[in-house]
Amino acid sequence: MKKLVIATRGSALALWQANHIKDCLESEHPGLVVELLKIKTKGDKILDVPLAKVGGKGLFVKEIEEALLDGRAQLAVHSMKDVPTELPEGLEVGIIPEREAPTDSLLSVKYDGLKELPEGAVVGTSSLRRQSQLAALRPDLKITWLRGNLDTRVRKLMDGEYDAIVVATAGLNRLELSAPKMEILGPPEFLPAVAQGALGIEYDKNNTEVQEMLRFLDHQPTKYQVLAERGFLTGLDGGCQVPIAAWSVLDGDRVHLTGFVADVDGSRPIRLEAEGHVDDAWDIGMKLAGQVLDAGGKEILDEVYARETK
Repeated sequence: MKKLVIATRGSALALWQANHIKDCLESEHPGLVVELLKIKTKGDKILDVPLAKVGGKGLFVKEIEEALLDGRAQLAVHSMKDVPTELPEGLEVGIIPEREAPTDSLLSVKYDGLKELPEGAVVGTSSLRRQSQLAALRPDLKITWLRGNLDTRVRKLMDGEYDAIVVATAGLNRLELSAPKMEILGPPEFLPAVAQGALGIEYDKNNTEVQEMLRFLDHQPTKYQVLAERGFLTGLDGGCQVPIAAWSVLDGDRVHLTGFVADVDGSRPIRLEAEGHVDDAWDIGMKLAGQVLDAGGKEILDEVYARETK
């Protein structure tokens, strides 16, 4: 195979991710030409509504997967936290490169961190998970929704629309974006989204040639982490727009998983942990999800879904 087409969203971050994989492929396989096919997804088109109210899973991947299914592209590069746990028939996300930082970051022009924000400060975020954890830590803040690509969100902060914003650290690192004041928000106090910081490469599962060409990019430790966290998300039947968080740590051949579900205002957090062999990573996540649901998570998620779909 002399040419490959990568389907990608058109945002600066998505293009960075696709170009990163393109560069890796062309370096590994001399003579290979890799092209990008930019696609606008439903999540990119609807910018005036909070993501949770748009509804449905796969807001940032469905149109890209259609390009894989109809042959316009041979692979797609996704942020794993955007990928639904159920994929279209015939496709698989079989290659997971090494994970970037899974944490979130609070950015501000004037304030050093979350504790330094004054009472009533306006904090922007596009995520119910972040909103929930912020509300639990600082119930006095005014948390407002913030949509747009990462560079757009940082620009809105710099223009003075927010006292602070919370975004994924990985995206900042990849695009080399920053603000005058920055603070990492990470475990154990602030848990990330499922598979945050990890990329996933999706392709036709019957195309063994493409799979073999990509194999050098696969990072087994990251894959175990992603399996555990996505197992948890699957067990909750959750989308990426609900207040669900998961965080896994590897220690040799053991994986330790923390799962979290909360109400949007952070008033009813449920946080449980599980551990087991890495080969059982997915099942560990599924089992932990069942324990969280039994501990009150089901009631909370039912309420969140009912509220957000009104």
